[in-house]
Amino acid sequence: MSDPSSVIDDLCRESAELDLLVGELEPGRWARDTPAAGWSVAHQIAHLAWTDRVALLAVTDAEAFGGEVEKALAAPGTFVDVEAQRGAALPPARLLAEWREGRTALERALRGAPAGTRVPWYGPPMSVASMATARLMETWAHGQDVADALGVPRTPTDRLRHVARIGVRTRDFAYGVRGLTPPQEEFRVELAAPGGGLWTYGPEDAAQRVTGPALDFCLLVTQRAHRADLALRVRGADADRWLDIAQAFAGLPGPGRPPAGTTGTPGTAGTAVADETAGAPEVSGAPEASGAPEADTGAPRPTR
Repeated sequence: MSDPSSVIDDLCRESAELDLLVGELEPGRWARDTPAAGWSVAHQIAHLAWTDRVALLAVTDAEAFGGEVEKALAAPGTFVDVEAQRGAALPPARLLAEWREGRTALERALRGAPAGTRVPWYGPPMSVASMATARLMETWAHGQDVADALGVPRTPTDRLRHVARIGVRTRDFAYGVRGLTPPQEEFRVELAAPGGGLWTYGPEDAAQRVTGPALDFCLLVTQRAHRADLALRVRGADADRWLDIAQAFAGLPGPGRPPAGTTGTPGTAGTAVADETAGAPEVSGAPEASGAPEADTGAPRPTR
């Protein structure tokens, strides 16, 4: 993806859609629990505001961003939650203003970055397009948690193509982060796009196949829903195994969400991944995936 303009445009649209959900919320509803254990609606927005802020530093001030990396390395298991708690403690109006100001500043910085810019992150540096894609994926995933908490159905859009692409490209990362050896052969993935048509990845004649709605695939790879509740179909033992471990976020494997109607510990907060962030401490990011030249990224820690 040489020109990042289209993904930045989609990132802005995704953020605006989430803003419609929370922009007029009564103060009490900011405290409503989301499916992410211990995180309220306010925590979700605070996390997005924080990751936008550190992403802005990464694009505009590499030295200052280095200080954020040091903080993460000093407290790899808690720094994401600490930042979310700090933001969630703010009055809702101030938190909302911080999120809006931060994402607007990040948009300007991404659009103004010179061609060929490599942005430092909590893992290998990434392209501007990958950074924007990672931010979109995380915004969509945390937005899903907010919508679920508020009981608001969302209409899927073709912006999900960015999330699906990360989910496919991070296949080998999902194996590696669990200490497993990825299959050598490519898989075929065929996803029914929300707007019609089919998104396809991998060779047509691949023995291992995954098919189904793009929305369901995106919910799976961001661990927003349990596989048992999704209409995804597989052919082949390796593809079947992949759907049990798939994750499109950096950091250690998350516990995921329990099947609907059961009790269990929801997944933890997180961050997108695409090849570039593999090995990151745990923040949303999309490493430019499994050896591929360019995928999409976000920050440290599994998507809550």
